[in-house]
Amino acid sequence: MTTPASAPADGVVHNAARSRFELEVDGMLCRADYRMDGDTMWVVHTEVPPALEGRGLAGRIVAAVFAHARATGLKVVPACSYVRAWAQRHPEQAEVLAPGWQR
Repeated sequence: MTTPASAPADGVVHNAARSRFELEVDGMLCRADYRMDGDTMWVVHTEVPPALEGRGLAGRIVAAVFAHARATGLKVVPACSYVRAWAQRHPEQAEVLAPGWQR
């Protein structure tokens, strides 16, 4: 059972039971997996099926991760290379990053 973190307009759903954020497009699942350590969310993997690449879907999911973290007072560790690159392109999100991960 999925539980939305909020009522996202972009279709991204926070599936807390599976520790991931999900976006279904054309019957295919895109996702960002995380692990919690106290109030820190380690985002460990992002995945978009090859048929859906190039549409900005991973960016939408990661933006939802950061919005959720901001709204709930969590910090994010970008353990996934895509999430690290996304965070570097979005310096306005630096305050959501866990200490030592700001760039």
